[in-house]
Parts: sequence; C-alpha cells; structure tokens
Amino acid sequence: MAKDTLTIKDNRTEREYELEITDDTIRALKLRPIKVNEDDFGMLSYDPGYTNTASCRSSITYIDGAKGILRYRGYPIEQLAEDFDFMQVAYLIFNGELPDEEQEKSFLASIDRHRIVDTSLRRLMESFNRDADPMHMLAAGVSGLGALYPTDLSDPQERRTQMHRLVSQIPAVAAYAYRHVTGQVYVDPDPSLSYCANFLNMMFGGPGGQELNDVLVRALDVLFILHADHEQNCSTATMRQVGSSDTGPYLSAAGAIGALSGPLHGGANTAVLRMLKEIGSKDHIPEYMDKVKAGEVRLMGFGHRVYKNYDPRARIIKTMADKVFQVTGSNPLLEIALELEKIALHEDYFVDRKLYPNVDFYSGLIYQSMGFPTSFFTVLFAIARTVGWLAQWEELMNDPEKRIARPRQVYTGHDKRDV
Repeated sequence: MAKDTLTIKDNRTEREYELEITDDTIRALKLRPIKVNEDDFGMLSYDPGYTNTASCRSSITYIDGAKGILRYRGYPIEQLAEDFDFMQVAYLIFNGELPDEEQEKSFLASIDRHRIVDTSLRRLMESFNRDADPMHMLAAGVSGLGALYPTDLSDPQERRTQMHRLVSQIPAVAAYAYRHVTGQVYVDPDPSLSYCANFLNMMFGGPGGQELNDVLVRALDVLFILHADHEQNCSTATMRQVGSSDTGPYLSAAGAIGALSGPLHGGANTAVLRMLKEIGSKDHIPEYMDKVKAGEVRLMGFGHRVYKNYDPRARIIKTMADKVFQVTGSNPLLEIALELEKIALHEDYFVDRKLYPNVDFYSGLIYQSMGFPTSFFTVLFAIARTVGWLAQWEELMNDPEKRIARPRQVYTGHDKRDV
C-alpha cells in the first residue's frame, strides 16, 4: 500500500530520507537533517516571494485559481455578493458562520458602539499637509488608534473588542483624511446608517453634500465583500508576520496597510485607469495591443498571481458596474475597457497566456464614477480588507503552532576575511 511520504535521495551522500506528507505538504524543518556532514547547517528550501511555501493553516478563505473559485468559510463569493451585505459577511469571516437575526443584531450593536472616534484623531489628520498621501495618513491614523486603545492580547474577548473597534473606526480615519486633503469640514459618523452608507455620508455628505443613493450604497457593499479577504496575499502575510511577535491589531494593520500601498498590490485599479486614459479612444486600442504583444507595455487589470481563469470577482463587478453607471452616467473610459476585454477574451495571444480580467479592471471605473479620487482607491481596498486582516490575525493568535516569523536566508557574501 502506498504511503503518504516523500523519499528524497541526496546524490552527494547517497543517503535517502523519508518525509511525511500532510495536506500535500512537507514540513520544511524535515529538510534540516539533509546535510553533507555534521558541520552543515542542513538543507533549506529557497522560495523568493514564497510562491510555493505555505506559511500557515487557515480556515478562512479558499481559492482555486485554476478553476476561478473564491470562497469565504466555504461559501462561494458569488452567493455572498448576491444575497448579503458587508457586515453580514464580516460576521461570517470573524465567526465562521453566517449570523442569525439575533447574532447580527448583537454584532451590529458592537460595531455601532465604537463608531464615534476620539477627538485626537481629528487633530492627527489635521496635522498633515493638504497634499499628504492618503495611505500614509491611513496607516498613521490606524497606528494612532492603537495608542488610544491598548490591547491585552492574553484576553480573547479584549482582542475581539479591539477588532470590532478597528472595523468600526477605520472608515472614519479614511473619511477624515479625505475631508482634510480636500479642505472640507468633517462629517461625523452616524450610527443610524448602515456601515457603507455611513462611510459614503462621511466622505461626501454634510451641508450641501451628496444625498445617499441606495444603488451606490449597495455597490460599495458588494465591492467591500469582494475585497474582504483573499488568502495569504502580501498584506495579509504582513499582518500575520507583524502579529507573530505578539504585536496588537492596530500596529499589525498599519504594517498591512504599508504592504497594500505598493502599486504591485493595492494600486492595480489606479494603473488600469491610467492605462485607459493613455489609450484615449477605441481607435488607439490596436496600436496599444501591438505594444503589449511586443513587451513594450503591460495590459493592466488582466491576469493574476493566483487566478489562471476568469477572476470570479470580476464577473460580479462587471454586473454591478452597469447598475452604477445607470445612476452616475456612463464613464467615458468604459467603452475602451469593454473593447479591451473583448479582445483579451478572444485573441489567442491573451487566451494562451490566461490573461483574463481581474477584480481591478472594473473596480476603478466604479470608484471613479462614484466620486472617489484615484488616490483613495487603495484606501477603499484597505477598509474592506481590514476584516480579513483581523480575522487572520486572530486565527494566528489562537494557533497552537504560532511562532515568531523568522525566515532564513541563503548567504552569498564573503567568507571570513581579515581587515
């Protein structure tokens, strides 16, 4: 009978080693005994970017990139985006099950209880220059919340309270940052509004501001659901890595915000808009596609590190985009986007390379049409992803195998040399 093991033969020494296989993985430390002599440190696995290294066990999010599957706690993203709001999905991600009526009521009461932010947060936002980068302001604001609310990490209930507080208050941090850089008076949180309605009101409401529109509120709900978690991406891995040293949720989240701010992670939808503006019109698409094929430019919003099929979130966003544009008017860049998608889905060059539209392709168009400046697109990403970050952080805190993250290196410098 076949055994769940892997046999490795070291041709340097002719020795064989048998490693146990669990969940299609081997323990990296089981490589350590493989050495040429006893003076060796032992064998390491070398994996730049952790492209094939599992850093944790998690029950939160499941992705099958080849099949285009994304599930939160086992539920398909398509069903969650269709039938639930962001707070219901946040409860699911935190607790593992969808809430019943009483559980939802209790959860919302806890979130609402923490909505009013300390006045010192206003002063912190006001201390920045008007041209300050919003992601830096967001990271500083979240870190500042940690200074206001120290966390006893040994108390699971205290950890959960701080998780609720951060989810509740990060929209205010973001909205205050926006109102400051645009020179507008702050709009305080309104506990009577839903989570997404409250955020839109803090951003664009107030005297002479925009009236809330149910379609736009629902669109933001869906976008937040789609961005709530996505397995061990760069920012989530950062959240876990910072938290592994027993760092609290606020500073861990500030680190995750820093990871998200990079253009290779959270800035992709901004790059899509930049590309669409550069193309300018449908007439210029063939010329641009020739440049893509020649390797002169990249086709932004297509392809994904994980998905080698149509990103399931992209389908949902495309449907939502139609509803948003009926309210806001069609985005002039939409015509270019639709033609690009048509070409990428049918031309062999793009099909062979599995360059399917991803979640970023349409999200920027929606955000822009709703009135968000491009500099705030990644901030919106961060608000939604905070739910996933915190669930992953709490899962780490409860993990019996938790250890401080400390990757190894392959040293390539000088051997010992004297001065």
